[in-house]
Parts: sequence; C-alpha cells; structure tokens
Amino acid sequence: MEGMPGATRNDSSGGDAAIVSQVGFRSFDGHSDINALLWTPPNILAHQLRAIIQIAHGMEEYIGRYEEFARFLCSQGFAVCAHDYIGHGGSVADESELSCIPARQGKHILLEDMHTLHMHMKARLPENLPYILFGHSMGSFLVRSYITHYPEHLDAVIICGTGQQPPALSKMGNLLARFLAAVRGEEYRSTFLDNMGVGAYSKRIDNPRTSFDWLSVDEAVVDAYIADPLCGVLFTVGGYAALTDLTGEIASAASAEKVPKDLPVFLIAGALDPVGDFGKGVEQVADQLRNAGVLSVDVKLYDGLRHEILNEPSRQEVYRDVVEWIEGTLCRESM
Repeated sequence: MEGMPGATRNDSSGGDAAIVSQVGFRSFDGHSDINALLWTPPNILAHQLRAIIQIAHGMEEYIGRYEEFARFLCSQGFAVCAHDYIGHGGSVADESELSCIPARQGKHILLEDMHTLHMHMKARLPENLPYILFGHSMGSFLVRSYITHYPEHLDAVIICGTGQQPPALSKMGNLLARFLAAVRGEEYRSTFLDNMGVGAYSKRIDNPRTSFDWLSVDEAVVDAYIADPLCGVLFTVGGYAALTDLTGEIASAASAEKVPKDLPVFLIAGALDPVGDFGKGVEQVADQLRNAGVLSVDVKLYDGLRHEILNEPSRQEVYRDVVEWIEGTLCRESM
C-alpha cells in the first residue's frame, strides 16, 4: 500500500478485509516493547483515507478484542491504530507481567506511550488527515487525561464506557495502593483493593452468573473473557496506584478546564453499565465538560447494554453511530 511501509498482511478473516501492519515501539518506561497495530482499508491509497482513529483499550484486556470494530471502521474508509499498554496483551514479555504497572510514574508512562503512537501515525500517514481518539473504560480515562496534556493535532474524541469516580474514593484507593506498594512491593495483588475497584462492579448486577457479568448481557462474551488468559488478571497495587492517579485527576473541574473548547466530544455507554453508574456518571462527565466551556458534547446511552457496548449483541448499531457522529463532526469542521 502506498505510503504504508513496514511489515504488513492482507487479512480478510473475521469479516471486513484490512491490511494489518505491526507498528510496535519501545515504551516510555525504557524496557517494555509495546505491541501496536495499524489497520488500513485494502483497496485505497493512503491519501484517500478519511481519518485516523486511535483506540485506547480497557484495563485487564488487549487490542485483539477490538479487531471486529477496527475492521468495520476500515470498511468505512478509516485507518485505525491501537496498542497494548504496559502490563497488557502483547506488550508483556511473560504472563507474570500481566496487569503490572509501576506505581511511580505509571500514569505518565501510559500517557506517553499513547502519545508515541499518535506521533508515529502522524508521521506515517498523510499530514492533513483528521485524527480521532477513541477510548474505552480505562482507555476513556486515559483519553480524558490525554486531551488536557496533548490537545494539539486532535479533531475529535469518543469516550466509551467511562465513569466519574468520586474524588474521595480515588484518593482513598490511591493511598491504600501506595501503602501496599511500599510494604508488599508494587507487584503485589490485593483482593481487598480490587474489591474497592473492578470487583465492586459485579455487586451492582442483579443475580450475576459470574463475577464478570457487568461486562456484557451476552453470556458468550463473558465466558470468552473469563477463558482468555490475557483478560481479567488482577491489577497489581502499582497498577491501582496509576489508575487512581488517573481517575483522581480527570474528576476535577481543573482538568476539564484544560480541554480545548472547540474539541468535539462524544460520550457513549450502556445504560446498564455500573462503571458509568448506569448513565449518571456519564452525564456528570458531559456536564463537567459543558460547564468548562467545551462547545460540542454529545451523549448517547444504550438501553439494555452493559459495559462493553462494542461487544454486545446490538454492537453494529454502536459501530454505525460512531461512524455517523464522526461524519457529522468532520462535515461541521469543514464548513
């Protein structure tokens, strides 16, 4: 493909065809090799692409779970890129490193790796292409922080499956995580701490079949997640220190004030998602952005869906809504 150097494969498996390129890089942590992929439509040249969409995945999972979504976006003329964070997926040298993130500078490393991929894509693809960030769950938290630190070269953001953690809860979790990291080591895994975090979500689902029912109403999706050795590995206390650094930052009004006023934002979530407090937390994020002066903030909550709306039975509706919103946003910006 013109303008797409590097190792590639033309792969039509899993539905929509795509050219998949490896675009890995060295993490900001100085030693991890980051697994990153670029999906591009197989039958168009680089200068014919409509936009670049960078996906940020959730915690305790990896970019391979976004393959179907990436291929759909390719079928609509978009280039798509994503990377596994440190401690996730193909960015670990050994499975024992899964969910390991350093307590010191963990949040900074995650943001810098996101920025590295962004810069790689800006250098690799045509300079005038619109650039869109899409973040799910923990990725939504990272995107909300990223747009306050690196707002340049962004044309829109899509925030999926987000929530608004109470600052006091983030502070309490952060203090506990850092105390445990100092006493037991940052790679210690605390079920007590996890029960305050991810483990709390299952308690908000009526009559759960498994502890991961909060992810999806589709039992097959839940079972596949549980069976996947790269998913659901308990975060270390170092990981929780980084995560609560992140949730504490983005919940503040001061953080929202740093978001560019002209940056279009689309918040999407399942109405039955406990991460977003069944829609209430999503609306709180939207209100916070609007109160900070962000001019275009759209929200859509999907009735009957839980956390992973990209994997729910009606996911094609979500896919189409994402593309329609992007098309409408880019058209408005070009007027």
